[in-house]
Amino acid sequence: MSEHEHKLPAASFEFLVLSLKVQAEIHLGVIPAPDGAEADIHIARHTIDLLKVLQDKTKGNLSLEEQRLLDNTLTELRFRFIQAMKPAAPAQTETNG
Repeated sequence: MSEHEHKLPAASFEFLVLSLKVQAEIHLGVIPAPDGAEADIHIARHTIDLLKVLQDKTKGNLSLEEQRLLDNTLTELRFRFIQAMKPAAPAQTETNG
């Protein structure tokens, strides 16, 4: 293995879900993008939608552990998406008086 090659983890359902989760988190601005790119809420939404498609298409075919991973990932990302959509609260200023 050359110094520029990285050992990749085994291809698995868990790795697929977690890879999509990280992509969504980057586009939500939760994790800084490795290339310094700015968050993109539309791409984040698309990635969350892809996970929902995966959930729909694999229904009844996953182990309990896989189902929990997918369900929890979707719940967490949906919450973060809603938080990202809220306008930033104005900074509170102290008033003397």
